[in-house]
Amino acid sequence: MPDALHPCLTCGACCASFRVDFAVQEMQDMGGTVPGGLAVEVTDTTCRMRGTDHVPARCAALTGTVGVKAACGIYEWRPSPCREFEAGDHACNRARVRHGLPALADGLIF
Repeated sequence: MPDALHPCLTCGACCASFRVDFAVQEMQDMGGTVPGGLAVEVTDTTCRMRGTDHVPARCAALTGTVGVKAACGIYEWRPSPCREFEAGDHACNRARVRHGLPALADGLIF
């Protein structure tokens, strides 16, 4: 798909569907990459991206409109659960359907 836009650049459904917890060591002030202020401490060992435990969920780092044009405002510095999320897998398609978007093919590679 050389000329096609990556579906994640118009989606953002995952960022507006799931709670995102990660190790405190991923925070910038602990030597990681996630900017301070975008996460809250849950326990001594766990942080959560702001907004992901709200109803409806929406990560504080998500910019744009879900399903139209969306992007992660901290893409290069996002936490490990976001890095591990795969376009087209079961969780992705659950999030897409939740937001009225069509499912993607499993295992998309761009």
